[in-house]
Amino acid sequence: MGAETQKGMKCTECGAAMSTRTENHRYEECGLRYVTLRGISVNRCPDCGNFEVSIPRLEELHRLIAKCLIEKMTRFTGAEIRFLRKILGLSAADFARRVGVTVETVSRWENNATVIGTQADRLLRLLIALGKLPAKYPAEKLDLIDSGKASDTRLGLRLQGQAWSAEACA
Repeated sequence: MGAETQKGMKCTECGAAMSTRTENHRYEECGLRYVTLRGISVNRCPDCGNFEVSIPRLEELHRLIAKCLIEKMTRFTGAEIRFLRKILGLSAADFARRVGVTVETVSRWENNATVIGTQADRLLRLLIALGKLPAKYPAEKLDLIDSGKASDTRLGLRLQGQAWSAEACA
């Protein structure tokens, strides 16, 4: 793959003209060690060795990485958990509250001190597969759930025109 010099593209380190070529790039910036971007533009300085990688459509790329991760047949590594948590837009504390564990547990997962449990692993896969967090269910409600008690829920549901509505949820 040949290099071509970009007019006006100057090295931010030494000011020399940069050359652009199509290369493979190990995308460690995402926090995952084994992601390789194939055939992307890389600007290189022939004088000082500085380089800049041009990664188009970054959000789409991250969604694709997340999709590939949830399709794997083993539990997540710590780096994968951190990447997916960030894709969901959650801090470690918010993620811990939603999954029902402590922040310390999330930290142990993300630092590979403890393997993520199968239930939490599956929940994380489902959250990613859904593509977003439910906006109508605030995390504060999760704190109010009595984890020591199970009870039947009484519902009154009514069909009004073409839509169902709940009269009572308790």
